[in-house]
Amino acid sequence: MQGISIILIIFTSLFFTGILIRTKSFFSGRKGPGVFQPLKDIWRLLKKGAVTSETTSFIFQIAPSIYFATVFLSALLVPFGDQPGLISFSGDFVFFAYLLALGKFFTIISALDTGSSFEGMGASREGLFSMLAEPAFFILIGSLSLLTGHTSFHQIFSTLYMGMGSHVEQAVVALAALVLVAIAMIENSRMPIDDPKTHLELTMMHEVIILDNSGFDLGMILYTTNLKFAMYGALIADLFLSPSIPIYLAIPFMLFIQVVFAISAGTIESFMARFRMSHNPQFIFVLTSISLLIFLGALLLLGKIT
Repeated sequence: MQGISIILIIFTSLFFTGILIRTKSFFSGRKGPGVFQPLKDIWRLLKKGAVTSETTSFIFQIAPSIYFATVFLSALLVPFGDQPGLISFSGDFVFFAYLLALGKFFTIISALDTGSSFEGMGASREGLFSMLAEPAFFILIGSLSLLTGHTSFHQIFSTLYMGMGSHVEQAVVALAALVLVAIAMIENSRMPIDDPKTHLELTMMHEVIILDNSGFDLGMILYTTNLKFAMYGALIADLFLSPSIPIYLAIPFMLFIQVVFAISAGTIESFMARFRMSHNPQFIFVLTSISLLIFLGALLLLGKIT
């Protein structure tokens, strides 16, 4: 049962973006594509060959594979309730964060490898916002580690859950879920940081750095985004999964949280306008402030402050 988490993450990644897009279609009064239409589009791309510019080097060719490999390996660290991920060790959340950073790094330098100042502009923005979101993640997980006394994802989430705890503990878990949702939106370049449907040169971020990718490479990048969304959804679900929940109830509960997360992401994109570029750092710094509130809550629960 140790590998059940990655199985659920892969399964969820097959329909996560479809639910998100269908939610946006609902709120805009359109029928919209089927839930599995994004997966069909990815499958169509995976069957095509990739066209590579003569100005690029091997970096551009290997970047999509490294991006996928880092996200998949990160997903192996995510536990499921009281079941550890396929990879679990003390301090694994640090390894998790920097695996994702490695994938982001190769995505950025592959955009720079094209020699396009346009793609360089988007790569600079994506790198900046990911860097600003990093403190929020580490303060959040570090606070939960301090609260539980453990340093691995499995031990942290198997100790901390939304049960019959105090109101402070419930507030800490709720704020942690909010921060993880926002980080997922930032890391996947979604609203309100970025609009994946925009093609305005001055405001594009993620879409511009993958403009030169095509065929199999583009399909791999798009699927990796789905996988990363599902991975963050699994982390959010772990916040609320009690170790006492039997496995036959825990599985539908995690799938339910994933669906709620996808609908929430679609709702955010339907009712929130994209921030002006200069306001994005302010929004990300707010997440760090919320993480500091979680840290103070952890100190309060531990009796370090009164």
